[in-house]
Amino acid sequence: EENILARCTHTMSAENQPQYCFKSKTFEHTSKIGNKKKVWKSLKQIIVSEKALPWPEDTVLYSSINAPPSLKPAKKYSDISGLIAPYTDPQTKLHYANAEEFKIIRSLPMDIVAGYLTLRGATNIVG
Repeated sequence: EENILARCTHTMSAENQPQYCFKSKTFEHTSKIGNKKKVWKSLKQIIVSEKALPWPEDTVLYSSINAPPSLKPAKKYSDISGLIAPYTDPQTKLHYANAEEFKIIRSLPMDIVAGYLTLRGATNIVG
């Protein structure tokens, strides 16, 4: 183990720059490819070049706005307190976090329940 560690630790070269065993000594960072300079593209150029190519419909590109649906279930939050709600009232369809909120939900009039459901964006409003 000590021999491997001794080989992999860096040593100082004559120019006082560390030399690591995992780096190639012949590597030189350059922006030239052959005789040409490397051309950097802006995001707009990348988007235009992607639109010009024939892609399958399910391919995700820089310009695609819609993401695929999440595999995780959506988190539900309490309509009363905003805490994470593991429960849903079957009568009013409101989400709640504990027994105290359940009592509050059951005592609410139907117009208030409908208001909470519209705030949340629920499609099936009780009424």
